[in-house]
Amino acid sequence: MNTSTETSQATVTPFATPIHPIQLEGFGVILQPMRLAHAEGLKNAASDGELWNLVYTSVPEPGNETAYIETALQGLQDGHMLPFTVLDAKTKKVIGSTRYHDIVPNIARLEIGYTWYGKSWHRSHVNTACKYLLLFYAFESLKANVVGWRTDGINHTSQKAIERLGAKKDGVLRGHALRRDGTVRDSVMYSITREEWPAIKKTLQEKLANGKQ
Repeated sequence: MNTSTETSQATVTPFATPIHPIQLEGFGVILQPMRLAHAEGLKNAASDGELWNLVYTSVPEPGNETAYIETALQGLQDGHMLPFTVLDAKTKKVIGSTRYHDIVPNIARLEIGYTWYGKSWHRSHVNTACKYLLLFYAFESLKANVVGWRTDGINHTSQKAIERLGAKKDGVLRGHALRRDGTVRDSVMYSITREEWPAIKKTLQEKLANGKQ
């Protein structure tokens, strides 16, 4: 009987370029590096549907927009976040926010999250467009090895949206994090690997060309 322990080891190259603020644009949306000047726009976007009433969202509560941005920018300074404000390309109106987070340069891994859009933009092309831009930059420019997501176990809409991107479900972390209301949530984990990206890129490009979610 072979009693040796075998470990599968892949050679991982760190990110090709340092993580720094960058504007991403395409398919009708603009992802601008988040800044304090976006406070009023984020307030208005969150008011579209009073999104702060959803316990599993990460939107700023009324009057808390500046602190929300400052926390995100602190994450940028600490090197583990890159927050964006999402604008409609036609009107330049702020419609939501998203960010890279849990950035680990040494293993070329990051996650996409803290994503929300005003209710008027739900079930539109916006989420697919934003995710495509974020994935494209992560895999094509940063040379990411893995891009991940985590979402609340009760947020089935988010889970379906992530699955539509082509991400694979990695599992569930039970009792993993606190919600806005102080209750404990399970986190459903997803990811896309560098090897899976080419096929997913093609599918997302076709969806966006046809105006689909």
